[in-house]
Amino acid sequence: MGQGACSLTQTERLALKDRARQLLQERQAVLVAHYYVDGDLQDLALETGGCVSDSLEMARFGRDHHAQTLVVAGVRFMGESAKILSPHKTVLMPDLDATCSLDLGCPTDDFSAFCDAHPDRTVVVYANTSAAVKARADWMVTSSCALAIVSHLHAQGQKILWAPDRHLGRYIQEQTGADMLMWNGACIVHDEFKGGELELLRQEHPLAKVLVHPESPAAVVAQADVVGSTAALLKAVMELDAPEFIVATDNGMFHRMRQAAPNKVLLEAPTAGNSATCKSCAHCPWMAMNGLQGLVDCLERGTGAVEIDPALGRTALRCIDRMLGFTAATAKPVGLVSGIGAA
Repeated sequence: MGQGACSLTQTERLALKDRARQLLQERQAVLVAHYYVDGDLQDLALETGGCVSDSLEMARFGRDHHAQTLVVAGVRFMGESAKILSPHKTVLMPDLDATCSLDLGCPTDDFSAFCDAHPDRTVVVYANTSAAVKARADWMVTSSCALAIVSHLHAQGQKILWAPDRHLGRYIQEQTGADMLMWNGACIVHDEFKGGELELLRQEHPLAKVLVHPESPAAVVAQADVVGSTAALLKAVMELDAPEFIVATDNGMFHRMRQAAPNKVLLEAPTAGNSATCKSCAHCPWMAMNGLQGLVDCLERGTGAVEIDPALGRTALRCIDRMLGFTAATAKPVGLVSGIGAA
């Protein structure tokens, strides 16, 4: 549920959905939602011709859709990416304060100094960064395509400066053998998954497949049957022949997983031990700020407009375009990696 959603009655929720649906049509706007946001927003996006996806497909969809108003339900870097790719379009967000720990943990000035200290390296940044950080980068990547792009750069003999997620960077470095210098950042959600507690849960559910987002710590990734982006984890739940899945990513993901595979049992990977009050607390507080009321407000009032300095946007566009060009030219991004670690 989004911000305030738990306090809404079913009648109020349905009324807000109907009003949002009407406003999207009146404004000729399209709703683009991330897998981690409130389930009502995800459903509304699909019902009105928008999309629910990972950040790579969100970027593609917003760029290619004919609508001149994009509503991005996610966190701020996603809205910024949409505006960079479509500067002529109006980009709105239900809550502009919805940010990301990876973005916050990579300040522009500090990152620029880091780059200046290592001018011989190709700068590769994760999508979860500000427009200003992207403007300093040679490549932007998402978890769907990072492995393929770094493999490509490594094959060319390039040394990488990577930011900001250290867990994803470590995983890619292990898989590719690339020379990577890491920024020390982490997602506050994925960083909390616990390897020891996961092992105990696996013992309780021996038939379960373990699905892990690569922003997770090494001890968690080592136990995965599948390591991949949100889209790849959804694909695994739909296609793998297993009755149960232990999922190590934001629990907002479970909404689409349950819709796509209603007969599968889904278990949240643990973020704490049995004595804790919350054994798995894996939900981004900023993603949770997206709600139906915020969606209605931004469409009614034009609030939550994403604005980026045009010159900065043009500079940041280069690394995003490079990624989109690469993924379009390859058969498909490397988003699903099976057989990693213990089964």
